[in-house]
Amino acid sequence: TRVSEEPLTRPREPPPRRSRTTTTSCIAIALADITMPPRSAAPRPARSSRAAPASKPARGSKAGKAAAAAAAAPVPEPEEEVEVEKYTVLDSTLATIFSQAQKTTAGHRKLVINLRTTLDQCISGSGSVGSTIGVSGRKSEKVFARAFCRFLKRVLVVKKSEVVGDRCLRLADLFLRNLLGKGDDKKKKKAKDDADGDVEMEEEEPEEEFKETPGVRVVLRILSLLVGFIPSKEKIVRYRTSQFLALLLSNTLADFKFDYCETSYLIFKTMRTYFLQRVYDREAMVRAQAAVGLVRLMEMGVGEDDDDSDEAEDEIDSVANTLITVMQNDPSADVRRTILYNLTPTPATLPYLLERTRDVDATTRRSVFTRLLPNIGDFRQLKLAMREKLIRWGLNDRDESVREAAKKMFNYKWVEDAGGDLLEVLERLDIFNEGIDGGPMDLALKGFWEQRKDVAASLDFDEDFWKSLTAEGAFLIRSFFDYYRVHTGIVDVEDKMPEVTKLASYLKTYILKLVLVIEADEADEAAQLEFVVQQLLLIANSMDYSDEVGRRQMFTLLRESLGLVPLSETVTRLIVDVLRKLSTSEKDFAMIVMEVVAEIYDKLRDEDDEAGDGDADADDNDGEESFQTAKSGGSDDDGTVGNVTGERSSILGARARADTSTGSARPAKKRKTSGKPASKKPPKKSKRAAADSDSDVDMMDVDVTADSDADDDEEDEEDEAQAILEMTINVKCLHISQCVLENAMGSLTANMHLVTMLNSLVVPAVRSHQLPVRERGIRCLGLCCLLDRNVAEENLGLFGHCYAKGTNSIKIEALQIISDILLTHGLAVLATQPTLDEKTLFRLFAKIIKSEDVAESVQATAVEALCKLMLASVVSDAELLKTLAVAYFNPATAQNQTLRQTLSYFLPVYTHSSPAHAAMMAAIAVPILHTLHTLADTSDAPPSDTIPLPVIAAHLVEWTDPRKIISLSPHSSSAASKTISENALAEPTTHALLANAALARLPACTKEERKLLVVHVLGKLHLPREAGRELLGAVYDGVTEAIEAGLAVDAAGRNVLAKMEVAVGKWVAEWAAEEGDGATVVGAETEDEDGDGEEGDETVRPAAAAGGEGMEVDGEGEGGEEAEEAEKVAEAESDAETDRTPAVTDVEDSDS
Repeated sequence: TRVSEEPLTRPREPPPRRSRTTTTSCIAIALADITMPPRSAAPRPARSSRAAPASKPARGSKAGKAAAAAAAAPVPEPEEEVEVEKYTVLDSTLATIFSQAQKTTAGHRKLVINLRTTLDQCISGSGSVGSTIGVSGRKSEKVFARAFCRFLKRVLVVKKSEVVGDRCLRLADLFLRNLLGKGDDKKKKKAKDDADGDVEMEEEEPEEEFKETPGVRVVLRILSLLVGFIPSKEKIVRYRTSQFLALLLSNTLADFKFDYCETSYLIFKTMRTYFLQRVYDREAMVRAQAAVGLVRLMEMGVGEDDDDSDEAEDEIDSVANTLITVMQNDPSADVRRTILYNLTPTPATLPYLLERTRDVDATTRRSVFTRLLPNIGDFRQLKLAMREKLIRWGLNDRDESVREAAKKMFNYKWVEDAGGDLLEVLERLDIFNEGIDGGPMDLALKGFWEQRKDVAASLDFDEDFWKSLTAEGAFLIRSFFDYYRVHTGIVDVEDKMPEVTKLASYLKTYILKLVLVIEADEADEAAQLEFVVQQLLLIANSMDYSDEVGRRQMFTLLRESLGLVPLSETVTRLIVDVLRKLSTSEKDFAMIVMEVVAEIYDKLRDEDDEAGDGDADADDNDGEESFQTAKSGGSDDDGTVGNVTGERSSILGARARADTSTGSARPAKKRKTSGKPASKKPPKKSKRAAADSDSDVDMMDVDVTADSDADDDEEDEEDEAQAILEMTINVKCLHISQCVLENAMGSLTANMHLVTMLNSLVVPAVRSHQLPVRERGIRCLGLCCLLDRNVAEENLGLFGHCYAKGTNSIKIEALQIISDILLTHGLAVLATQPTLDEKTLFRLFAKIIKSEDVAESVQATAVEALCKLMLASVVSDAELLKTLAVAYFNPATAQNQTLRQTLSYFLPVYTHSSPAHAAMMAAIAVPILHTLHTLADTSDAPPSDTIPLPVIAAHLVEWTDPRKIISLSPHSSSAASKTISENALAEPTTHALLANAALARLPACTKEERKLLVVHVLGKLHLPREAGRELLGAVYDGVTEAIEAGLAVDAAGRNVLAKMEVAVGKWVAEWAAEEGDGATVVGAETEDEDGDGEEGDETVRPAAAAGGEGMEVDGEGEGGEEAEEAEKVAEAESDAETDRTPAVTDVEDSDS
């Protein structure tokens, strides 16, 4: 009898006594390194074979002689038998149970009963199993636990894809749950409920004293044997162990008293330590299960120290922080999602859980709305900021499934939490910050009207509702009206909305209330009423004014409301928009607005007259005129338009400041106080200086008393209040003018009312010394320049002066106006400028972008303006493009995120939108790298702000890739014809130009820059045959010269040059053969990383190569040369062959 030497990974035959039981399975054959009790060795019976018997060897043959010799040889004595451990009855019983558990989970409860019966027999030492183990009591518990774990270990090596492993672990979990009496408690509770007839509320019962039972000891033995497998070297073992322990902690051990003894406490502490290590495992599946186990241990309180509660709380917080860090930074979406599902939402962890709505994985973002938020409960438990972020992030998500989940959450879950009251849901949201152009709340209501048409049909807006509108109610009505006005046929909007006359009546009521509340200085109520008025004006702008009576009533109301100074700018803008719709023409619209502005100034003059200021002498002013009469080169009777450039040096050269003295063109007024004659007080003089001035003090007032000081204080307060009032009215009128100019579409000179507005309002405002008034004046002047080219030419130099002398806000305004003027009228307007020509403007933009002393907001504005001009092909300058590219990678702009965000969109779009743009970028790519290489050597910026040069080179190569340039169809120039050509390249020469520039730069650059150009630029280029003989010939000459001069600094660089020579030489040889020129075949050599020469492909080198500038080529591509005739192009395309150039190695030489 021989001992079987077959490995454990092969299937075993069943024991003789259990021949009818199937024990072979994928689990039984999976473990190769865990000892299994083998069966007794038995002689293997001879197998019968149906195959034909082998033919006997011939008697005289060599095979026959060998067989005879073998038969005559003495048979060796059998070796001594090796005693092996036999299968016991307990092993056979457990093997049968585990085998049956793999088939289905339906019979697991019956198998658990069999396992429990087997354990009871072992403990009592009786029965068919207990009588065979030879021990009883606690020793039998140890025997059973070891035998159970022996089979459980075989499950730990089963792959994740095998479902039988999950079934066996589920059986083990049910069994351990039975040992702890979890099933008995549920049965008792269910029986009690059935006996009572109804389920009563659970009463808090005193906790029973924990008792150690044989089942508890068996569970602890099994845990102690399994915990050691968590840090195993095998990833499958780590995964299955973590999975099983996480399953136990979630179900069986959820309320286990882990600290009832020291042994139990140490087991769970060790488990916690291992899980903290495994959340950083290299396998995502292990990290996910370890995270689940760690969450369950944290919920159980493992790690708390009874002696120091503060330290225990810190430990719990440290575990939560670890999980939050993993959830934020783990590269696997499954791990992040697992923590999101299992981590308990608390006031400390909830913000981080809701933060997953910004996750990069769409499924994780959707899970926040479908799983996390429904489990939290009432949405009103969330903070206002959290609700607003959920709506904004969810409804603006780029994935359709996430948007649908957010809509469903709002339309059903939140509305149901509020008892079906949509207004209450809106009250719980921040609708006051909703812009008039729409926002997240507007999107939420649009989705609600789309999905909840039943609710929309049941809404009824009666008269009482309109008379007692709240902010939420007005927002609801406006959204309802906007949606169903477009989506007709679902709800009859006309039946639910009031007539125009009633709407005008409601609007008038709320406007009057708003004015009264503003005058009473009640901020909260004013914000509510202002929002209501805004929504009503938006409704009015969408109404049908076929009813002439209603139209006139609304027109009269809005004309009167426009002159109300307390109304905010948003309300004023909406009123102007509705007035433009109600006006018959643009001239009438401008005339009406100018009349309103004149009425505002008349009211101000009347107030001054009532205060006793009507006797002011015109000679007392500072030479400035009123807003209604001030002109500079003003509007004469012939209607010519003036400009403000005549006094630029004296007015705009002054420092812009917000001073209490009136900076407008209105004359200064004298005031009478206490019956004494008023004296003109010079600005910026103290009261003592004014008293000492002989020109301002009368002889009777030499002796200044305390009463005169009090009168002076009162006079100062009145002057300051009057100055503030005048500035407020000036700003109000300028804002109205701005709204009118934004709505104007015709020519400025064709509308005399706009000309009057320019000369009487805008020009004096630009000359004002008050900063708010000047800013508004400059903006209005810029709008006027957009309407008339002559005005733009006359005042363009003024905006340049504003940038040179103004504050940051005025600089931003001036840059925006200059770019808008150039976009509207083109660069031709600069031809007539003596101080701001084209070169001066380009130098100005370059200086702003390069300077580190310019404010970030001003720099970002200049970059945005220049990008717009270049995208519109108004400006096309290589130096400016280079300046933008350098600014994008410059470490000095790392903190200016607005600038970098603008350039991250502009640079690829600009270069790929036109072949000329790509060629321009190819021409300046090498100088850009040289500049950035110099900056990297001299910059003191931290490493986090510095972009590696290879990354920059990759960007430049990608921006100039000829395969990504958009081409225009030759049959149509419309926008629909803009497609990316798949067969022909729009501009195949861009990488050839870049290659020539890089090769020309190699002899003059440093070693590091040369390596950058060769490996990261030349080695990444795409050089098709369509680039042409001239360019590719220059590239070939440059490559050969670089090889001969030994310009490559390492083996990788030499390989790049050698492969380029082979690739380009192929095209050069073909062209030489077509012309019949002689050619010489030269074997190109490539080097491995050790520097050994290796014979490479044969390179065809022309006998007489034309000299050219050094450039670089990739050797890929097919097709013909663009300069050839159509026949040659077709022939070349038909004979095109793929490139066989091997991939360029990126391995760098160790010496470099």
